[in-house]
Parts: sequence; C-alpha cells; structure tokens
Amino acid sequence: MSLTFGPGPLASRPPGDFNFEWDGAPAHRLFFDHYPRRVRALIGDEVVLDTVGGKLLHESNHLPILYVPLDDLRGLEPSDHTTHCPFKGDATYFHLAGRENAVWTYAEPIAEAAWLQGYGSLYHDKADAWFLEDERVFYKLRDPYHRVDVFESSRPVTVRAAGEVIARSDRAKLLFETCLPPIVYVPGADIEAGVLTPSEKRTRCPYKGEATFWNARGIENGAWSYEAPLPEAAAVARHVAFAGEGIEVELAEPADRFSLG
Repeated sequence: MSLTFGPGPLASRPPGDFNFEWDGAPAHRLFFDHYPRRVRALIGDEVVLDTVGGKLLHESNHLPILYVPLDDLRGLEPSDHTTHCPFKGDATYFHLAGRENAVWTYAEPIAEAAWLQGYGSLYHDKADAWFLEDERVFYKLRDPYHRVDVFESSRPVTVRAAGEVIARSDRAKLLFETCLPPIVYVPGADIEAGVLTPSEKRTRCPYKGEATFWNARGIENGAWSYEAPLPEAAAVARHVAFAGEGIEVELAEPADRFSLG
C-alpha cells in the first residue's frame, strides 16, 4: 500500500519530489520484491502452499500480491480459464484441492514483466488458513513498506455529529498510517454518554486488527474502535475514531508553539 497508493513512488501520479523526471516512465508501475518469510496455506487439513521463496508484486493502485514458485504449490490441476492484463500478459489458471481457479500464473508474460515467469499466486480467500513462519495470520499479508505509528497529543479535539458536539478531548491519540491522513482517536471517557450505540459492522485490518463500529448520534457507522488491536496499534485500545457524512473532527493547531509540555 505504501508504495502503490496516494503519494507512494509507484502510484500512478506520485505527488512527491524526486531528483529525476518520470517522463517516459510508465504511469502503471510494477515492482517485484523478495518476501523472505516462510508462508504456508491450508485448504482443509492439507498444506497446499509452502514457500520460503515468495515475492511480492507491488503494482500501481493495487495492494501487494504474493507470488511463489510454482513448485511450492502442491496439487495444481489445469483450468481452461484465462484472463488478460495489459501490464503483465495472459494469465492461465489452476484448480487447487477442489477450489476452482484458485491459482493464476503468467506462463509467457510480456517482456516488461518477464520475471513473473515460473511464479504463481493463490487467491487469499481460496485458502482456509495462512501461516507466516509458525504463526497463523487472520488477515491478508502485510506490506513490509507499510507501517502504523501512534502518538499522544495534547492538541484540543472537538468531534461533532450533525453539527452537535459529541466529544472534546485534550488527550487524544494520533494514528499515522503510511500514505493515509492521520486519524484522531478519542478516549472513550471524553465522549458524551449515550452518544454511541453498537453496530453490527466489523472490518479487519492487517496492521491494526478487527474494528468494531458504532452509530454516532444516529449516524450509521460513524465511529469505530479497536477493542483488542494488534501490537503496532495497541495505544488506541479503548479509544474511538470518527468519520463519515455528518461527522466533523476538528484537531486544533498548536497554541503553544516553540514550547514543550
């Protein structure tokens, strides 16, 4: 994500400054990078993928995709299904352990992506379980160029829902995530009582964990929290973030510049 979206150098229009010109470079960029971890995938009780030779394909405006040597996939059965990518070539597919068209490969990739030859990729949701080394992971594989940082802030925060103030805090946490704008997390104790009601919505992030959503004064899914965040985001536990139509989060500019404390 950090390389291929927003201001990342492999995004279609990176806004940053470089000491070279992009003139003549393709607007859609590919970067094939080593992923030196043991990765395994199971379908049922069978290990169908086991590799230490995987690579991540970083592609403009796409999340990174794991490719592995075809020999590191067990039980491939040819499929008649094909697709075409103008940046990589014609993809052929394989069934795997009863899952249709679970794996694709570029047997004869175009010259600009010739390094894809001999590698294949297994759709993440076609496997029942994934392991990094000996740890089971419940999310898509992380981008090694993506990170999360959380910092305490005394800058005053005001949150409004439909124009009404629902939270004020001077002890928020600011979460900075690569290529995304900072997100303000407010302590639960600084939110007006009764403002939040539970929502059934849940999402999973490979960098932060499972998010629980809340309705904020009638605005559906206008807030979320991480009740048991992953270690990188542990500091936002029991804090709530707000976003959506009708939600306004105001983070004040520092009033005491050139001072500390």
